[in-house]
Amino acid sequence: MAFEPPPRLVRALGETAPDADGWLEKLPEAALRAVALHELTVERVQVPGGRSSLVVLVRRPDGTPAVLKLAPLRARPESERAALVRWAGLGAVQLLEPPTTEGVLLLERLHPDVSVRSLPEAKALLEAAGTLRRLWVEPGGHPFETVAERTGRQAEAMRARAATDAEVAPLVDAALATRGELLAAPPEHRLLHGTFRQSKVLAGERMPWLAVGPDPVVGECAFDLSRLVRDRVEDLIASPSGAATTRRRIKRLAESLDVDQERLRGWTLFRAVESGVRARRVGRPRDAELLLEFAGWL
Repeated sequence: MAFEPPPRLVRALGETAPDADGWLEKLPEAALRAVALHELTVERVQVPGGRSSLVVLVRRPDGTPAVLKLAPLRARPESERAALVRWAGLGAVQLLEPPTTEGVLLLERLHPDVSVRSLPEAKALLEAAGTLRRLWVEPGGHPFETVAERTGRQAEAMRARAATDAEVAPLVDAALATRGELLAAPPEHRLLHGTFRQSKVLAGERMPWLAVGPDPVVGECAFDLSRLVRDRVEDLIASPSGAATTRRRIKRLAESLDVDQERLRGWTLFRAVESGVRARRVGRPRDAELLLEFAGWL
């Protein structure tokens, strides 16, 4: 079987790092080796799939459905593996086998085409938030990246863009100032999903909903929850009451998960500006426009 990477994966990797290590070129052969090593039967490549990995639906030798995931080292797959081990299936997809090849994970099969985004918006937010709460545990012994480290790299890129793009400079200044205040006194350090949103929560058999695709980081819970605030941002922007809806969403999510409302607003601002500036930089003007308009409400 040919393991052609989906266009979404090719496009996303091209935006962030144009295949510096030749990973895409080596991917078909790496997938064949992984399939042979685990004695898997391939069903299909998941399309559109993710933005940082190849996801293949497979069956194990005993017929059990599973997922084979291959990711470049720059996507930190070993950090993902460590987080999944730490969560041990509570709120997140389970690892099925111990590590054999770097960058390759064999995971339990969820329902890949059914995420909480299929639910009405209010119900989707409730289910997603409940799933996220289960992931906020003590980090354990693994040296996960911290929120300060990750946002520090992002802040450097934001400053560089603002220096040559006067239109985004005021929002970048506000986002960076907010980040500095938030990092001065974080209320807790928990293991976080890192890139949590509705599309990262899939229907399962063991539990109704389970999280997938973490890019784990250690920091305060408000950072993790902030990405969920802007889910379905295109609908928020299209709505005449979008700004008011966003404020209500921040209040509802903060109260339901015992997170400080102002800290949640602050991290929502920083992450929206960072995503908007990055979208502008890589040539996605429509996404940038939506995200920066959203950030302006905060």
